[in-house]
Amino acid sequence: QVQLVESGGGLVQAGGSLRLSCAVSGRTLSRYAMGWFRQAPGKEREFVAAINWIGLTTNYAAIVKGRFTISRDNARNTVYLQMNSLKPEDTAVYYCAADTSGGVLSDFSNRYAYWGQGTQVTISS
Repeated sequence: QVQLVESGGGLVQAGGSLRLSCAVSGRTLSRYAMGWFRQAPGKEREFVAAINWIGLTTNYAAIVKGRFTISRDNARNTVYLQMNSLKPEDTAVYYCAADTSGGVLSDFSNRYAYWGQGTQVTISS
């Protein structure tokens, strides 16, 4: 059983930065592509970023490209999301997820088999 635990969320002012972490246990992280998604109140869950198993390929939603950076440390079984130039519209619960399919990077949530419990990110204006 794969377990994912997010941390690093909080309240920051617009223009600030946060770094989210996702610790994976239960299986070796290096086998899986990993993704970050987010869900704002009253909205559907949306794709934020994804990274392949070795960390050489990444994909970002257009609305975060250039501001957010996804990375991973397979030795530490951890995935990160560095978020800079935060905006109030980035406010959401952020989830990390593991894609065990072995396919190309995906921005579809149904490709991801394992999910964390989420961490709240709130950006004040």
